[in-house]
Amino acid sequence: MTSNISTHVRTILLNRVPEVTLAFWVIKILSTTTGETAADYLNDGLGLGLTLTTVLTGIVLIAALIAQFATKRYTSGIYWTAVVMFSIVGTLVTDNLTDNLGVPLWESTVVFSVMLAATFTIWFLRERTLSIHTIFTRRREAFYWVAILLTFALGTAAGDLITEGFGLGYLVGVILFASLIGVIAIARFVFRADVVFCFWAAYVLTRPLGASIGDLLSQDPAAGGLGLGTTVTSVVFLAVIIAAAAYLGIKVSRQRREAEAEVGTLTPSELAAS
Repeated sequence: MTSNISTHVRTILLNRVPEVTLAFWVIKILSTTTGETAADYLNDGLGLGLTLTTVLTGIVLIAALIAQFATKRYTSGIYWTAVVMFSIVGTLVTDNLTDNLGVPLWESTVVFSVMLAATFTIWFLRERTLSIHTIFTRRREAFYWVAILLTFALGTAAGDLITEGFGLGYLVGVILFASLIGVIAIARFVFRADVVFCFWAAYVLTRPLGASIGDLLSQDPAAGGLGLGTTVTSVVFLAVIIAAAAYLGIKVSRQRREAEAEVGTLTPSELAAS
């Protein structure tokens, strides 16, 4: 009986993170944009400063993570709240290193790259997989969130290095990072490149893409932006994230009802072993 249960059904019922779809990537990019502009708004717009902003958002992130780990399976609102907070905190980690400690962006980029590679190595050695389709345990999820934080910090450092450090500007940054993501998509769907590598490479690149979009929209024209401001940009993108996350929540609820009807009386442990 259990051998007939599809991988898709197991993923819907047991996975603690969302299915990777077009909507997933849209929300991911929007969350990185919101993370960039929200961090700037709290830091500069409200005048909280980097230290206080980091402490306050860090507390909210911890609360979001506690809620995430307390759930038995993927819950759209809680998950995407955590992602948005990781985006903000990841941005602030790099900003603190650069502005408060004077660490050059190229050094941050190298260090975060090494830390991310080390995280993936330990994750694989312990779990024998880096697939996000089998985040069934708390330990795998812990590796997942550590990787998420590092991708945001790395993406911030690399994005700022290219758009600001190299002086290429936000528009060039948007075009460059979007093109690189396009190359990864071609590698995956045309040349059948490894799905795990392509996912994480795209995940890293959506951070500087979203940040470049946020800066392009929010920054003053004198700085190369369109001058919409961090408040407008943050509110608009956050509203879209909420709407998209709500849609995914409804979709997942429907899929779960269908999957539960298929598995019948199987327990979670039996389902995971099938």
